[in-house]
Amino acid sequence: MFKRILIANRGEIAVRILRACKELGIESVAVYSTADKDSMHVKLADRSVCIGPPTPSKSYLNMDNVISAAVVTNCDALHPGYGFLAENSGFEKKCKENAIVFIGPPAEVIELSGNKSKALEMMRKNRVPVIPGSDGNVIDSRQALNTGKRLGYPVIIKAAFGGGGKGMRICSSPSEMESLFSIAKSESMSSFGMSDVYIEKYILKPRHIEFQIIADNFGNIVCVGERECSIQRRHQKLIEESPAANLSARTRRTIKEFAVKAAHSIDYKNLGTIEFLVDEFENFYFIEINSRIQVEHPVTEFVTGIDLIKEQIRMASGQKNSYIGKEIEAKGCAIEFRINAEDSENNFTPNPGKITDFSIPGGPGVRVDTFVYTGYIVTPFYDSLLAKLIVWGNSRQEAIARSARALDEFKIEGIKTTIPFHKRILSNSNFIAGKIHTHFIEEEFGI
Repeated sequence: MFKRILIANRGEIAVRILRACKELGIESVAVYSTADKDSMHVKLADRSVCIGPPTPSKSYLNMDNVISAAVVTNCDALHPGYGFLAENSGFEKKCKENAIVFIGPPAEVIELSGNKSKALEMMRKNRVPVIPGSDGNVIDSRQALNTGKRLGYPVIIKAAFGGGGKGMRICSSPSEMESLFSIAKSESMSSFGMSDVYIEKYILKPRHIEFQIIADNFGNIVCVGERECSIQRRHQKLIEESPAANLSARTRRTIKEFAVKAAHSIDYKNLGTIEFLVDEFENFYFIEINSRIQVEHPVTEFVTGIDLIKEQIRMASGQKNSYIGKEIEAKGCAIEFRINAEDSENNFTPNPGKITDFSIPGGPGVRVDTFVYTGYIVTPFYDSLLAKLIVWGNSRQEAIARSARALDEFKIEGIKTTIPFHKRILSNSNFIAGKIHTHFIEEEFGI
C-alpha cells in the first residue's frame, strides 16, 4: 500500500479523497491555488503545497507544478479526482516518468476512452450496441450533410474529445447543418484544444444510465451497479440516483454484461464508468467511457456499501479485485443533489460570494460531501459545485421524502444556490413516478 498520496484537485472531491486516505492509514498532501488557501481540503490534509495563482492553467492544470509538489513531498502516488488533469494521458505519463503511481487507468486507456469516436469504433468491433453514427470523425460540412442524410434527422454533432455538453449541437434539418457543424467544431477547439467532431442519430427523450466498473491490474473486471443521470440541464447533471427507476431486471442484467464486455475490449484498469442511453422501449446504446471517479459516485456507495475511492487506491497499489464472482445487489435507493452556487431563478447564473451561514442536514441516511463552511468565500474561478447532498432510503419513495426533509434543513446564506430548484423537482409528479428522461427539465420547467 502507498505511504503518501498527493491529491491533485480541489473542492469536495479533494476532501473525499483525503478522508479515504486517512482511513487507510495513508498520508495526504493537498495542492491549492492562492484562491483556495482557506479551503477545507487544505485544512484537513497532512501537508499542503501552493501550486500557483487562481487561474486553473497556472495551478490545477499546470502539470509541472503539480508533479513538483508530489516530488518535493515524496509522494509515491497521486489521485487526480475528476476534472482538471484526471483524464489527461500526458499527465499519467509524467507521473510515471517521475516514479509516481497515477491512481487511475494507464495512458493508453485514457487516450482511447477520451477519444469518443475511436471508443465507439472499438465498441462496434466488439458488438457492443452503439447509436448509429458517422464512421469516425466528420471532417467537413459536406461529409456532415451526407452523414445527416444517411442517418436521418435529427442528429447530434459531438466533440470527439468532449464532455459536459460542450461542443455538442442538435441538428434538425440539412439547412442547419453547416452553421451548427461550424459552431460545434469551434466550441470543441476552444474547450478541449481539438476541433474533431462526430455525428450520431439523435434519440428523442432517452434516459442516461451509467454503469460503474471496478478493474484490477490482472484482467478482473466487475460491474457493481448503475446510476440514473437523466435529470440534466443543458447536458449538465443535477440529480442522480441508484438504482435506475423503472428499469427492468432483465435490461439491467444485460447492460451490466455489456459494460463489462466494453471494459474488457480496451483492457480497462482501475475504476471507470460505461455510459449508455436507454430509449422508451429499453433499447440501449453505448455512448462513452469515463476513465475517472464520477461526481455522482456516492449513490453507488450508499446502495452497495462499497467505498469506491478506497477501491481506486487498492487497485492502483496492485491489489486484486475483491468483488470477483460476487453478486452485488442494490439495497434501497440513493439520490444525489448537486448544490451549486447558482441563481436558479435567474437562468442559473453563477453566484460567488461570502457564505454567511452554512448548516447541513443530518439524520438517518443523509450524507453531505462539501468543502465550504460559514465564512468561506466562493470565488468565480472554478466550477460552481459547493456540496453534494446524498440521501438513502429503503425505497425510492422513502428516499424522496427524506430528501425533501434534508433539503429543508440545508441552509446556505449569503449566496444563491440550487436548493430551491431541487425542491421543485422533488414535488413534480412525473419525477416522483420515475417518468424521467434527459429533456425532463426543459419539458417540465421550461428551462
